[in-house]
Amino acid sequence: MFEKILIANRGEIALRVLRACRELGIRTVAVHSVADTEAKYVKLADESVCIGPAASAQSYLNVPAIISAAEVTDAEAIHPGYGFLSENADFAERVEQSGFAFIGPRAETIRLMGDKVSAKDAMKAAGVPCVPGSDGALPDDPKEIVKIARAVGYPVIIKAAGGGGGRGMRVVHTEAALLNAVQTTRAEAQAAFGNPVVYMEKFLENPRHVEIQVLADEHGNAVYLGERDCSMQRRHQKVIEEAPAPGIDRKAIAKVGERCAEACRKIGYRGAGTFEFLYEKGEFFFIEMNTRVQVEHPVTELITGIDIVQAQIRIAANEKLWFGQKDIVFRGHAVECRINAEDPFKFTPCPGKITNWHTPGGPGIRVDSHVYNGYTIPQHYDSMIGKLIAYGDTREQAIRRMRIALSEMVVEGIKTNVPLHQELMLDARFIEGGTSIHYLEHKLADRNEVKKS
Repeated sequence: MFEKILIANRGEIALRVLRACRELGIRTVAVHSVADTEAKYVKLADESVCIGPAASAQSYLNVPAIISAAEVTDAEAIHPGYGFLSENADFAERVEQSGFAFIGPRAETIRLMGDKVSAKDAMKAAGVPCVPGSDGALPDDPKEIVKIARAVGYPVIIKAAGGGGGRGMRVVHTEAALLNAVQTTRAEAQAAFGNPVVYMEKFLENPRHVEIQVLADEHGNAVYLGERDCSMQRRHQKVIEEAPAPGIDRKAIAKVGERCAEACRKIGYRGAGTFEFLYEKGEFFFIEMNTRVQVEHPVTELITGIDIVQAQIRIAANEKLWFGQKDIVFRGHAVECRINAEDPFKFTPCPGKITNWHTPGGPGIRVDSHVYNGYTIPQHYDSMIGKLIAYGDTREQAIRRMRIALSEMVVEGIKTNVPLHQELMLDARFIEGGTSIHYLEHKLADRNEVKKS
């Protein structure tokens, strides 16, 4: 096992990784920007190194500074958290070449799964169900593009192979709009990702977002840890996540989960990963794989009892998975609300000083946050300041506990999206379960229409 790990991230995930390390008896190094000097995890780490000014490009994305920090502190491994450099294959490669362990997949695996075309090809070869679409990248010949779209059937969606986070995609409803959409998406993809390659998929009009969590070691062992429903989204960004996904047959989950685990074995995957699917009319369709720990990993931890971050560390230290698929037992239900420093309905960011911070407690309540009383939220980074998770024996109990927890949560000095979560926990469609990825945006649009009238 490692003696010292450098945490190449910030915010709640930096604190989460730090706590996992402390439980394993591992010393920690926190790297931070000037803006994060007073962060809780910086104070709690065994050592800390300032790696640059507030701007991410000069600090958390500054690879030479991070490598140098690992060298001067004698760290043995680097945990990238999520976001920033966590899915950057060049960074993973540089870490390994510099003599450190990268707590995540190998660089070649990150590249394979980071390109949506090669990822889809790999999943097809492994028997993972994929959305009907083009066989790889779209050709240059306009006639061939039209032919593919007719075979797939409208509406279709054009996606950038190097895209992600909801960027680099365009829905096309008619043949007349097809070629212009392809050309525009290619130009945007080149500008945003440095990769003009695009592909085509059938556009599913009312799907849910369901994802499968996997763990795989260096010794050919791979398991799936069940599924999460992340359909409550706004602008392709998740707002609420839960596990297990309500209303989906457990045999169907087991079937797709085992295919995901088998795919990990076939591509030689290492570490924690998430297979993301669109789910519609009883069928799963693979869209992408995230080669890192997810924001929403706590809901899976609560229903399985498995510490995913510790598993990442143990796998990177070349340990074998200490359990098999038959040992994983799913118990209860967990719901997570992402707490953001933003206007709850206009969604404008709201950085600033927190003058009063009180987190809820009680049975089944977990709060993952780096925030404290008097902490100033920097304006330079993502608006998420924490995650509130409620666990219960049943989904109904988890939702009731979440309502109570939200009512107890106090954040003063800034605005947060807690009022939105309170409204959603009382929403009839959410309570019923199984909303599509478009539900929240439609709900918010209806709200705006009512206000206008």
